[in-house]
Amino acid sequence: MRAITYHEHGGPDVLELTEVPTPEPSGKEVLVRVRAAGVNPFDFKVRAGAIPGLPSKFPSTPGSEIAGVVEAAGPDAEFAVGEEVFGWSSTGGYAEYALGWKLARKPEGLSWADAVAIPIPGEAATRALGLLDLKAGETLLVHGGSGNVGGFAVQLAASRGVTVVGTSAPGDEQIVADRGGIGVAFGDGLVERVRAVAPHVDAVLDAAGHGAVDVSLELLAAPIRLVSLVDPKAAEVGGIFTTTGSPNPAELIGEIADLVATGKMRMLPAREFPLAQAAQAQAAGEAGTGVGKIVLVP
Repeated sequence: MRAITYHEHGGPDVLELTEVPTPEPSGKEVLVRVRAAGVNPFDFKVRAGAIPGLPSKFPSTPGSEIAGVVEAAGPDAEFAVGEEVFGWSSTGGYAEYALGWKLARKPEGLSWADAVAIPIPGEAATRALGLLDLKAGETLLVHGGSGNVGGFAVQLAASRGVTVVGTSAPGDEQIVADRGGIGVAFGDGLVERVRAVAPHVDAVLDAAGHGAVDVSLELLAAPIRLVSLVDPKAAEVGGIFTTTGSPNPAELIGEIADLVATGKMRMLPAREFPLAQAAQAQAAGEAGTGVGKIVLVP
């Protein structure tokens, strides 16, 4: 099968399209014919050597998120051949086939690109909101409200009666508004812009980094209700830095997928790249420009 592999740490240029053996499922595993694979910042960090011990061996195939059709199933698998699924891959999603684990059934009518855009950001947003324990009537500031994680967080919190202010690049404030929040541009003067629309902020979810923790401290009163998914400094100032996944992620992403499929939750159009252009896709992600999930299509 065709897959993207790399043999050493480096920039996007170390990624290459190669022929590798198709993995075989055992136990509860299923072999998924990949129809879409998610591209995430975690992929860039592993490829660059920023996370010690990863990848565990070379050559390595990047990618955690997959959506596709079950091609073969292990003897104890919960899914049958032909079922449409999405979730996480244990062998690397940048490939024509991948072994799946922590999978959910894809709702009818949900596109492959939308399905593969749910697992990592949807799980992260739900986990962070759970840690903040928000109540209806409270006000939440989401750094990165126009992004993939922030977009889920804005909508999930707003649906629970929380007033949500979300930061975005200048000009993208309407993206936050379309998701049920109040959009404000990040950059110099952010504290004043937030106070102008929300004089009191009860909690902050940082899905952006880039100094968001420091800004948050100016807006929050003690005790600090701050959760960051990207900046360890949050824990140093009395908040929470979280990277640990939820105990039942497949169930969680299935619920989010149902909301998207029924029109109760909105997603931005994905930015699709052919599998062979994985290097360009990662470079686009690292550049941090544009909105919408970056997706590879084998």
